[in-house]
Amino acid sequence: MHVIEQMTKTNPQAPAFDESALMRCIEECFACAQSCTACADACTGEADPKALARCIRLNLDCADVCATTGRMLSRQQQPDTELIRQQVELCALACRVCAEECAKHASMHEHCRVCMEACRRCEVACKALGTPTAPRAQQTARH
Repeated sequence: MHVIEQMTKTNPQAPAFDESALMRCIEECFACAQSCTACADACTGEADPKALARCIRLNLDCADVCATTGRMLSRQQQPDTELIRQQVELCALACRVCAEECAKHASMHEHCRVCMEACRRCEVACKALGTPTAPRAQQTARH
């Protein structure tokens, strides 16, 4: 059992989203954040990093959005489901835009290809998260 699953299952508050989709989304968010950070770093080491300036910027923006989304989804106590829904939509958008930019460089830079794939997986996971399973007021604490 992964740490994310252990923490979700031991939280006294039931998750506001489908548990398996939530865990997958959290995992993909953190994996994408790491991939984007590493890709931005690798881009700075390329022969012409100025040609990769947009890629670097989008990598860093996507990494920040994904890390924040993963942290927000990890908190189960008194969630504002509308705020979380908007954040997840933003994450999917950041991943799509970053993946599109990385795709432009993927044939020349393997790190861009790897990052593009991570972004696409995260975008899919964000879209699959869907809507909350129950309104906050109707959720019951788990024991």
